[in-house]
Amino acid sequence: MSEQVIVIGGGGHAKVVIDCIRTAGDTVVGILDDSLAKDSTVLGVPVLGNITEYRKYENNKFIIAIGNNAIRQNLAESMDAEWYTAIHPRAVVSSYAKIGQGCAVMPNAVINAEAEVGSHCIINTGSIVEHNNLLADYVHISPAASLGGTVKIGQGTHIGIGAAVKNNTTICGGCIIGAGAVVVKDISESGVYVGVPAHKK
Repeated sequence: MSEQVIVIGGGGHAKVVIDCIRTAGDTVVGILDDSLAKDSTVLGVPVLGNITEYRKYENNKFIIAIGNNAIRQNLAESMDAEWYTAIHPRAVVSSYAKIGQGCAVMPNAVINAEAEVGSHCIINTGSIVEHNNLLADYVHISPAASLGGTVKIGQGTHIGIGAAVKNNTTICGGCIIGAGAVVVKDISESGVYVGVPAHKK
């Protein structure tokens, strides 16, 4: 039976999430967004009202389609909701992997055996989460980013577009790894890291 889903947020990332939900065969009932006019539409999906009105739709599942990790965390922690996990049919997810609630796994993403992905994470288009990775909650792996085997990523960290993380590496929470950066050793201090090899900005 098709899941009935309310999408939180109506920006660019939400468009990809809506497409993902529909392609998986589920139904997007509507969008809740504080900055969009009620009765406007995104990809033909009606904007139902503000996010604070979510309790009106408690018979539906919800997904937070907002790319900013901190905003996604704040909303998830403030809402008492049943969460939907969006996995695009063209994603490759091992049957031995674990994915938490409220995640979005985009087309051509790969999550390999015994990887564990926390809640409300984004595994974006064409990204690779290799075997035995451990991703905490509210992590965002950007398009075409690659994590080698046995990588650990702390809560709320964002791995930028095309970045690479060497196998057996740990990155603490609260980091931003810049686009195209290459992480070759552990990162234990929160901050912004860029370059090849990655260094603190």
